[in-house]
Amino acid sequence: MGEWLGLIGVPQLAAVLILLQRGLEEIYSAANTKRLLEQGASESGQSYYPVVAVTHLGWIAGLFFIIPADAPVYWPVIIAYLALQVLRYWVIANLGSYWTHRIITLPDVPLVRRGPYRYLRHPNYAITLTETALLPLAFGAWAFAAIMAAIWWAVLRYKIILEDAALDERRDMNPNTGTPSDGAKSGRVGTEHQNRVQAAKSK
Repeated sequence: MGEWLGLIGVPQLAAVLILLQRGLEEIYSAANTKRLLEQGASESGQSYYPVVAVTHLGWIAGLFFIIPADAPVYWPVIIAYLALQVLRYWVIANLGSYWTHRIITLPDVPLVRRGPYRYLRHPNYAITLTETALLPLAFGAWAFAAIMAAIWWAVLRYKIILEDAALDERRDMNPNTGTPSDGAKSGRVGTEHQNRVQAAKSK
C-alpha cells in the first residue's frame, strides 16, 4: 500500500482533479449540445471531435503517468494556472447555455461580442494552449510541456479552420436584431469557444 502511495504526488492529484473538472464540463456540454440540436441546430466537424477529445485525455494522462510523483512543485506557476481557470469560466459564462465542446450551428442567432470575445476571436483556445504548457511547467516537465503544446496547437489549428468556415457567414450579423448585415446569411455556430450568442435573444 505504501508503495502505491509513493506513486501519488501533486502531479497525480492535479491530473485527477482536472479529469473530474473536465468530466463535469463534458456533461454540461453534452446537455447544451442535445438542446441545441433539438432546436434545429446542426453539427460541423463531427468526425474530428474524437481527435480533440483524445488529445485532451492524453494531456491529462501524461500529467498522471509521465510526471514523477516527487517532481518539484513551483507554486507560483500553479497559481498562474488557477488564474487561467478563472478566464476559462469567464468564457463559459459569456456563452452560457450555448457553450459546447462541439461545433454546433444554430440558425438566426447572432454572435456574442461581449466579454473575452471583444478582444479575441478564439479566447478559449488561447487559454487551452497556455494551460497545456503551464501546468507541466509547474512540475518542471519542460519536454512534456513543449510536446503537448505543439500537439494541441496542431489539433486546435485545424478545429479553428472548421469553426471559422462555419462562422464566416455570420460575423456580420446584427447582434441586436439577429438579422444579417451587408448580405450575410443568418445563422449561428455554437461551440466551446465560438458559440458566442446573444442569450437574451433566445429568451
